[in-house]
Amino acid sequence: MFDLIDAVRRRDPAARSALEIVLTYPGVHAVALHRLSHALWTRLRLRTVARLVSHFGRFVTGIEIHPAARLGRRVFIDHGMGTVIGETAIVGDDCLLYHGVTLGGTGKEKGKRHPTLEEGVVVGAGAAVLGNITLGRNAKVGAGSVVIQDVPPDCTAVGVPARVVCRDVRVHADLLDHAELIDPIWEKLSALQDELHLAEREIRERTKPKEQG
Repeated sequence: MFDLIDAVRRRDPAARSALEIVLTYPGVHAVALHRLSHALWTRLRLRTVARLVSHFGRFVTGIEIHPAARLGRRVFIDHGMGTVIGETAIVGDDCLLYHGVTLGGTGKEKGKRHPTLEEGVVVGAGAAVLGNITLGRNAKVGAGSVVIQDVPPDCTAVGVPARVVCRDVRVHADLLDHAELIDPIWEKLSALQDELHLAEREIRERTKPKEQG
């Protein structure tokens, strides 16, 4: 838990002290309660008790994490209200989830049906990552996006449904700066607009009356 507190202090400029984090951060409380419910679920096989602990955690934090979900070290759920992490979800070390994030399934299939987030993934506020897909190491998901396909390492997924971009150096930032997030749809529209302007210029040049000699 001490390493999580250190991670929160590094990533949240509003965090002023370790005591404040321990007492007032629901994301920290949710992860701590999940550690307990997960142990009850996997080690002691006390499934009903584990679900009760999880339900209590949801009641006091607004964050719902199934006891069977696997969370790595230093997972930080910032604000957290409305965040849902499904039963077979796997969240790797040093991942950052903002409020309203859903790591959910896409149907009633059995087995692995929730996402896997590898180390260092950042998921923006209100985003939904759905199905048995993998977000590679240091991948980023923009706020409000809906991701239904794999995202390679060091890439960014934006939009509904999300489109993946892997060529911009901004995706390597430690935190998700929404103001700097690239929009692949807008970039394609801008490229088409540039091509249209170039074509108009060429047409004007070709149809311009020749100068009289």
